[in-house]
Amino acid sequence: MSVPSTDPMIGRLIDGRYQVRSRIARGGMATVYLATDLRLERRVAIKIMHGHLADDNAFKIRFIQEARSAARLAHPNVVNVFDQGQDADMAYLVMEYLPGITLRDLLKDYGRLTSEQTLDILEAVLSGLAAAHKAGIVHRDVKPENVLLADDGRIKISDFGLARAVNNNTATGQALLGTIAYLSPELVTRGIADARSDIYALGIMTFEMLTGEQPYVGEAPMQIAYQHANDTVPMPSSRVPAIPRELDELVLWATARDPEDRPRDAKVMLDQLHDVSALVRGGTQELALQSTMVLPASMRTGVNALADAETQVLGAKLAPTKPPAATLLGLHPVGTGPVGPPDSGDLLSKKADKRKRRGFWLFALVILIAAAVGGTGWYFGSGPGSDVSVPDFASASPEAASSQLTELGLVPELGGAFSATIAEGLVIGTDPDAGSRVPQDSTVTIIVSQGLQPITLPTLAGLSQEAASAAITDLKAVVGSIDPVFNGDVPDGSVVSANKESDGADVSAGGAYFEGLTVNLVVSLGAIPNVDGKTVAEATDILVGKNLLVVSGEQTYSDTVAEGDVITAQVPEGTIREGATLTLVISRGPEPVTVPDVVGKSWGEAKGILEAADLKLEYNIFADAAPGLFTVTKVTPGAGESVPKGSTVKINFSA
Repeated sequence: MSVPSTDPMIGRLIDGRYQVRSRIARGGMATVYLATDLRLERRVAIKIMHGHLADDNAFKIRFIQEARSAARLAHPNVVNVFDQGQDADMAYLVMEYLPGITLRDLLKDYGRLTSEQTLDILEAVLSGLAAAHKAGIVHRDVKPENVLLADDGRIKISDFGLARAVNNNTATGQALLGTIAYLSPELVTRGIADARSDIYALGIMTFEMLTGEQPYVGEAPMQIAYQHANDTVPMPSSRVPAIPRELDELVLWATARDPEDRPRDAKVMLDQLHDVSALVRGGTQELALQSTMVLPASMRTGVNALADAETQVLGAKLAPTKPPAATLLGLHPVGTGPVGPPDSGDLLSKKADKRKRRGFWLFALVILIAAAVGGTGWYFGSGPGSDVSVPDFASASPEAASSQLTELGLVPELGGAFSATIAEGLVIGTDPDAGSRVPQDSTVTIIVSQGLQPITLPTLAGLSQEAASAAITDLKAVVGSIDPVFNGDVPDGSVVSANKESDGADVSAGGAYFEGLTVNLVVSLGAIPNVDGKTVAEATDILVGKNLLVVSGEQTYSDTVAEGDVITAQVPEGTIREGATLTLVISRGPEPVTVPDVVGKSWGEAKGILEAADLKLEYNIFADAAPGLFTVTKVTPGAGESVPKGSTVKINFSA
């Protein structure tokens, strides 16, 4: 017998649209579930704020801030946010679902990464952060847990839950946000964060990827925070000597204690990373010089000088055997260039002839291109080769769609498909899709809704709740309400009955139904426990343990149940659910009898009367030999007294 899911969110339909399937992860602010968007028929990740935080406006505002921050970003290396809302008292956020692992999982499995792997992940994360910084957003919680490595190879940064606008970077007395292992010195000491704080966290994360460990450890968070504020991050090669010097200097640049000494944002660091990548991925010294070559200081000012300073920080300060300025100025080593200047007159004459010939061909080429462009523009703009954009006919009538396509010079053709969102008889879409450009006279299929797709439900009665729910959702129907009831004929946790939410029809033995519609389940809680013969305390504990209420009822006589114990628990009529009230019938012990008056009667007559009263008799057995000769003179207890059934009565005779 399977055990029903203990998470009440599993199977729940949120906002009439998102069907919760399973739990993915649980964090400090929210739990993330895998869900199906029934409207768009796609899998999504839905983040639901913990219930105890729902009444905290600060947490709710931070939760909504995550949605707004992430929704402003549209980048291949940032997890997309699709929707945000509130269902009753539950705030939720709908995001792109990426099957895969986090960078933290990868580090747990492999310890540390190669230089090439580190560079690949850094490039993706920096690309996403560069888009965020350009939009004025600081992530504030860069760490391996928030870097997602999808199964299809995509790398994305997620969880902008602590994000804030760049211009809102001063502390206001709030507690520090972010994971302590990645906090920048300015966040620790002043509570201030900007784009350079993200760069510092990324530098710490790079150190961890290269070495498999964090630069600072301590028994308490404050010890780690103190090191961030006062110590200089060591070079990764001090832990793993094989790490290239260029990556050492990249980490030192990103983790400088003074924010002014770091890259000003992710774009600056990403540009330099490309040069470092060329060096690390097997480039020769000559290639390294070419990729980082800059003009001499005497020929640079302003931004170029700053760029040179950043290049030198990264170890690109290598002197070539011949100053690069020499080549730029047209000088050549001995034996490799012109020996002397050519005759000036001949040179000028040749250059003039060359210019004339080049001018003629350029003019001819311009005329030819203009003619080609004009002809092509006519052919594709208004001639027989012109394309037509397919309109969007969603929810329109097929007749209106056919008429409009014909007017556009296209050939309409009807097709059909089932839909849970578009009413039967209306247009779902077209093939090719709306917005596609197709040549005139092309055939465009109008896809008309056939309504909900029929399905056949299996027999649900007798299945476990988990198995019945899976059977329903596998067929793209929806699990509705779960009604737990006590039932002595169906095992605990199994389905008693099922019904269609649309019309209440019974579907316990399965049958025809439709995708997207809801099935309600009645699930057994098992039989109500038998408490006959138990003490009142024992019976109460047992029934309360099943979430039933207990009250004491009438007291009655019982020949089999001891006085004060429970004879039975009376159950209300109809369906019994948790919270129902049961009434205990309590024993008063055996019912008493009145001792008959047999004094003066013969023993033969008296004996029959006393035995009929369920009394035990104590007497001289010789009286049985001649019962007519003996007369009862006394009974103890006396006649008229009440005694329990089965009590012993003593009889005295006279002859």
